[in-house]
Amino acid sequence: MIKISNFIQISIICILSLSCSKTDSVSTPIIEKTSEVEKLFKHSEEFTQAIYSYENGIHAAVGFGIANSYFIEGSGLNIIIDATDSIYQAEKVYAEFKAINANPIAAIIYTHNHGDHTLGAKYFVDQQDEIPLVIAHETTAKSVEKIFGILNPIISSRSSKMFGTTLPEEDVVNVGIGPYLSVGRSAPGYIKPNVTFDNELKLNIAGIAFEFFHAPGETDDQIFVWLPEYQALFPGDNIYKTFPNLYTIRGTSHRDVNAWVNSLDMMIALEPQNIFPSHTLPFAGDSALETLMIYRDGIQFIHDQTIRLMNQGMHPEEIIENIELPSVVASSPYLQEFYGTVRWSVKSIFNGYLGWFSGNISELDPTSTFKKAKFVSDMIGGSDALFAELERAITNGDMQWALELSDLLLAIDHRRSEVTKYRAEAALYLGHMASNPNKRNYFLSEAQRLLGNQQSVNIIPPEASMLDQIPMDMFFDVLRVNLNPEKVDPSEIITVCFEFSSGLTKAMILRNQIAQITSRLPMDCTINIKTDEQILKQVLAGIKNPIVEIANGNLIVDKDVQFLKVLTAFRP
Repeated sequence: MIKISNFIQISIICILSLSCSKTDSVSTPIIEKTSEVEKLFKHSEEFTQAIYSYENGIHAAVGFGIANSYFIEGSGLNIIIDATDSIYQAEKVYAEFKAINANPIAAIIYTHNHGDHTLGAKYFVDQQDEIPLVIAHETTAKSVEKIFGILNPIISSRSSKMFGTTLPEEDVVNVGIGPYLSVGRSAPGYIKPNVTFDNELKLNIAGIAFEFFHAPGETDDQIFVWLPEYQALFPGDNIYKTFPNLYTIRGTSHRDVNAWVNSLDMMIALEPQNIFPSHTLPFAGDSALETLMIYRDGIQFIHDQTIRLMNQGMHPEEIIENIELPSVVASSPYLQEFYGTVRWSVKSIFNGYLGWFSGNISELDPTSTFKKAKFVSDMIGGSDALFAELERAITNGDMQWALELSDLLLAIDHRRSEVTKYRAEAALYLGHMASNPNKRNYFLSEAQRLLGNQQSVNIIPPEASMLDQIPMDMFFDVLRVNLNPEKVDPSEIITVCFEFSSGLTKAMILRNQIAQITSRLPMDCTINIKTDEQILKQVLAGIKNPIVEIANGNLIVDKDVQFLKVLTAFRP
């Protein structure tokens, strides 16, 4: 039986396809906490799980997963800003909010597309008699679909490491902007926005004047929410109490740092008195404006000085060595490196303006790692001599150098088992020494993987209702990038034509070991399929079996055996 979920695993339904850890655990090296690591533990106080209530009828749910969720009491109706990272958390948060005020929810507002702000929305919606407004920027839905779609497997894998979702609970201090990630504890609950805007939108919701502004920063679709009556600002992820992720190691499109500064200027111009960030605790009073100012200045400093040194011909590593935040900025509690770092930001800014080539001619077409390993090992007396250098690095505590030596030894497949254990030991050490939780969790997770203590499994089961929020085009995009060229005949052309009950048509043409997707059906189709969009979505997501659906007449295929054979070309 062909199980389609195996050939594509359309992690489409999951913003993060997480892993689970086996019961085995890796012994933690005995490492004395540095003062910086101690600060990371203290930073967890920002995420103590609680409901914080304010006189203006605004309530903050903090510590329920990564992102804060806000509840605003209006006249006879309530409003939610950011819907938590899972239905699991949304259920808990909603119970707390309902105990405060049981009026219906009139609107749910997404500050941006990230799953920790959107994946609990369905639970809030399902508790209402009428569907509330779901408000976001006009590009938010496309951004969500991109994460669900073609990049999902790699983003899922890297996100799982960065947030430490597979680590033993005691190993996760926090994730920098929240206590832990809850995605995976329940099916995803994203609801597509039904009210969108471009630059700004002003609405009166439940007797409260809301103003929405497009404010690119951590994401291009970021917005901030302004309540003039309360002098209250909801900046989304454009400020939180840690140095910002101008680049995230889980992987992302380039973040426009200059636009981020401009967005903060828009907020500063409003002179807010009460600031409710989507991560870390709200803050208010005379220092609120000053905090916004120093945050934007820190970001601008890194941007401008990176550009200045780029224009002097410096490569990224040279820039990192020559750039340091001004002391007044570096000492701000809002710019400690518990999420982003200056060095990662420099590399991202450089790449955003000039691309991956640093300008160093030795890096344009570098020696392969395999060749480099051979050259180095020959230079110092052979592979065993290179292995001895790895052992020496481990003994001396030069763990970063040990990682780099292990790269070379693994490339030439020398004493792989022993090298892998040393690599894991180095990763464990560096992870426990790291005060940045992104790096810490990533290294500790990678150590567990190297020692065989993790296996990748999809712990977020696809849910049929979620498929309604995802357009059919995205499913075909995912199909296209999952084609295994080794499983198709390069001399053969196969055209699979889809006609949906909605009137939508799609053709998938297998040619020259690529899959072209087009909306126009050709005159001659190799295979013809008639079905409902939802049926095919569920088949591709692994919820329904294609053979059963063909037998039931829900998937009408004129050449079913050939169609099922075509599907195997999309397996790894």
